[in-house]
Amino acid sequence: MEDKIKFELEFPIKASPALLYTYISTPSGLSEWFADNVNSRGELFKFIWDGAEEQAKVLSKKSGERIKFRWLHDEDDPYFFELRIQVDEITKDVSLIVVDFSEEDEIDETKMLWENQISDLKQVLGSA
Repeated sequence: MEDKIKFELEFPIKASPALLYTYISTPSGLSEWFADNVNSRGELFKFIWDGAEEQAKVLSKKSGERIKFRWLHDEDDPYFFELRIQVDEITKDVSLIVVDFSEEDEIDETKMLWENQISDLKQVLGSA
């Protein structure tokens, strides 16, 4: 298996960090933009798209700042995806940083998928 490449995307979001954190860390928030439905039992999150299910485990989180998941089908892989809120100390501008990994030949597709997902998030937040 070839190694995946880590990448980071930054999206300016016009929303308070507290509100944004709710949308990236709770099943109800994530089901508004990330998946059709999201359920959680403790650290396990179940994401449902068009009837297909994927489970992810929360690896770490810091309230109001970030959450990091690992897909369970990739349990042995070192790969994860992280959603991190960044606030500019001077301007107070809020950005959502997405950290993810992709195969080299799929990196553009994966980035585009995130761009579409974050576009949905911005619409839900009224930040579009």
